[in-house]
Amino acid sequence: MYRVILIIALALAAAPALAAPQRYALDAAQSQVRYAVDFGPDVSDGAMPVASATIVIDFERLSNSQVDVTLSPGEATASFPFAAQALRGPKVLATDDYPDLVFVSTAIRPDGTGAIVAGNITIRDVTRPIELAAQLFRPQGTQQGDRSELWVEMTGAVNRSDFGADGWSDLVRDEVRLRILARVTRIDE
Repeated sequence: MYRVILIIALALAAAPALAAPQRYALDAAQSQVRYAVDFGPDVSDGAMPVASATIVIDFERLSNSQVDVTLSPGEATASFPFAAQALRGPKVLATDDYPDLVFVSTAIRPDGTGAIVAGNITIRDVTRPIELAAQLFRPQGTQQGDRSELWVEMTGAVNRSDFGADGWSDLVRDEVRLRILARVTRIDE
């Protein structure tokens, strides 16, 4: 999909120190929030567009970082034509009543060459904790230590039943796997 040449360790020894947390803008056109769920013997997957995002990364003190994202589930796509309509309908996401899906980070901590992003996810006005595994990548061709543009990949999972989104549980498994790939650009203030 997208080529990268080097995973950025969250505390690069060779990179120049940044004095303060850095704000990043999301490039929604090059970013995607993907989901996959087992549907009988098959996998139904799709995407949801990002309505808004606040991204702050402090490379020196990761605990000062913040990620807040609002998705538009009413515009979700699915690999099966009827699945998108069912996903948006009253038995699953009920997007007429709950037009936003929101994630707000509560803690970010280093984990090997990446990080764990802990936070709260709100679906159908039900809020539950979630942890996402995160990695940062530099675009191919950028200089070592250049953090002006980054790719962020986060993975995790939620259970539909935790949010009352349990329609068609006889056909669709409970666990929904998430993969977020976001391109972000530092906002120079």
